[in-house]
Amino acid sequence: MSDIQVVPGHTTILTVDDQALVRLALSRILENKGFQCLQAENYDEAMARLNSQAVELVLCDVHMPGRSGLDLVAALADRIPEVAIVMVSSADDTDLAMECLEKGAYGYVLKPFKAREILIQVNGALRRRMLELDYRDRERVLAQKVREQTAEIRESRDEISFRLLAASEQRDTETGSHIRRIGLYASEMARLLDWNEEAVDCIRAAAPMHDIGKIGVPDRILLKPGALDEQEWLLMKDHTVIGAKILQGSSVPFIRMGAQIAVCHHEKWDGSGYPKGLHSTQIPLEARITALVDVYDALSQKRCYKEAWPEDQVLSFMAERRGTHLDPELLDLFLQNIALFREIRISNSDEDAPTREREFLHPLS
Repeated sequence: MSDIQVVPGHTTILTVDDQALVRLALSRILENKGFQCLQAENYDEAMARLNSQAVELVLCDVHMPGRSGLDLVAALADRIPEVAIVMVSSADDTDLAMECLEKGAYGYVLKPFKAREILIQVNGALRRRMLELDYRDRERVLAQKVREQTAEIRESRDEISFRLLAASEQRDTETGSHIRRIGLYASEMARLLDWNEEAVDCIRAAAPMHDIGKIGVPDRILLKPGALDEQEWLLMKDHTVIGAKILQGSSVPFIRMGAQIAVCHHEKWDGSGYPKGLHSTQIPLEARITALVDVYDALSQKRCYKEAWPEDQVLSFMAERRGTHLDPELLDLFLQNIALFREIRISNSDEDAPTREREFLHPLS
């Protein structure tokens, strides 16, 4: 760290002591070395100086009438290391010296002091100040880079998800807004479950891919305006397995999660779902989350084959399926926080679906 240099002419030091002769002696020692000096005789005057002028270091007496030097150190705790502090005292007291250092002081000098002792302590404190400021700045830059890289990773993850979904965009009746909402609902549930941000981001990108397997369902079934017969329904159910095959085998975490969601989002808590008839916690948590929010969204929105249900009817329908179709604990958590999900639904409505679909499925166009 030899590049850390103290430049006296650019450094202002405040000497704080109730004795004018001590303040004068300290100022002379420092000014002879090119430092700029200010003086204060007590706590209040010192704080006034510090609040009105830029000061790099404070040389402060420990014992002063009224509020002490320790009080000053405590008051300046949130300004360290912008302001370095060195204590001066006539008390040769190890415990007192340790208390000063523990409170944030960078040094402790005994009276009567010699010029060399003062200059060694001052230069040491200023170098430490500059090192700590440099370290903090490096941490700030590093944190910013981490934030930027995290944002880039998130954008890349979203784009991959969007591109995969674009393949089935023209073959499904669901809107881009529905796809977007599913990701937002699922990520909000993950936050309520205290998932870490990486996992939250994963499910936000993975949950919208729950129906990607519909790309493999024949148009005559997928786009049929009426009810499906038994054979057609069996083929429609295959979209879960098809979706898993599309996404399986990836080393990318959110695509692996998407594969689990695709194959399991029609499983039911009581085991009556498909394709495997899994029950309760056999069903991956991410799939249980997606199943729940998909029911909420599907019933809440208008489609060509139905009108939107009022929210109270949607929630009543979901409550009736607590412990049969839906995970009871997840449903309870969802209902307890319904205001969050209502806001997502309202803020991402189907009214401007064409615009949202272009933005969501073709972000770079």
